[in-house]
Amino acid sequence: MANATWERLFAQTPVKSTTQPPEISDRAYKTYLIGIVIAICGNFLISISLNIQKYTHMRQAQSGSKPYYTSSLWWCGIALMGIGELGNFAAYGFAPASLIAPLGCVSVIASAVISVVFLKETLRASDILGGALAVTGTYLLVTFAPHTVQHITAHLIQMYAVSWQFLVYLGLEIVLFCVLLYLYKRRNIKHVVVLLLLVALLASQTVISVKAVSGMIAESVEGNMQLTFPIFYVMIVVMVASCGFQIKFLNQSMKLFNATEVVPINFVFFTASAILAGIVFYQEFYGLAMLNIFMFLFGCLLSFVGVFLIARNRPKIKTDRPFIDMGQVPGRRCTDKVQPESTNITYGSLTGDAIQLQAKGEQTESSV
Repeated sequence: MANATWERLFAQTPVKSTTQPPEISDRAYKTYLIGIVIAICGNFLISISLNIQKYTHMRQAQSGSKPYYTSSLWWCGIALMGIGELGNFAAYGFAPASLIAPLGCVSVIASAVISVVFLKETLRASDILGGALAVTGTYLLVTFAPHTVQHITAHLIQMYAVSWQFLVYLGLEIVLFCVLLYLYKRRNIKHVVVLLLLVALLASQTVISVKAVSGMIAESVEGNMQLTFPIFYVMIVVMVASCGFQIKFLNQSMKLFNATEVVPINFVFFTASAILAGIVFYQEFYGLAMLNIFMFLFGCLLSFVGVFLIARNRPKIKTDRPFIDMGQVPGRRCTDKVQPESTNITYGSLTGDAIQLQAKGEQTESSV
């Protein structure tokens, strides 16, 4: 009975062989290309969304009229981001996770180009060099990534979830996560690497669950119903929980550190964790030639360097108002005090003098 069960499970595993019939290879290749195109389009929409939101903040800062969340243009950017993220979610069901995650550099490249063309930001030599390296790295990723397409079924996910290599990997992740959380919460070590490592460890489980959910939905659409298996809903819970905590730690890092530090480091950590998840859980590098593995990793390295060059020391947006409260949320009161930075040219000048005059006036009135 046990042997029959394992034979049925292994029958669900895709055969990674070079002797496939031509019609199967052509279909797998088309599916692979669909995943790449969806991921590129999704990341491009995300870059457009980010620049639309940036433009809305700039316009609101200059006019000083209504909050940014009352603008229809800002909500249009939010909608585009939702569509882009939905495209990335769908792409995991067509192509390997170790390829979809590094394609996130497309968003960084497109965002830099759009901000230069439409937002009139300065084009630097590092932007050109970084863009060239990122495009070259993306080409190598697409060319040398594993081209096998797995049919993600509930039986396959269950088999992968109890494999010894994933259990060891998950145990190491839990131990490392607990250590980092102890350093961050108890030892009060507020370092960008600590926070983004926490994000990366959660992102690894996010990638595994997203690919599982997306793949099982794709199989169900094709007629092989997978939505009745409990593992499908377990993966949904893991996906939602890991995404929520991932966003929480990422927002904390954005509050404590500059975006020019957070963006490239987070891209590197997220991509590395996604590739490891694809290798360990989905065994995407199984049977891949050493040359392909080397060129794939080299493409990742070029993409990492390109993103660092593009995001390094980006010029800040110039606005007419010196201080802007960007933490306004509908239905909530903002209780944080906005103070000028000591390095700002307006620190201690007009704003400080106005506060001092107001304080002196209140003292005079009280004495009278």
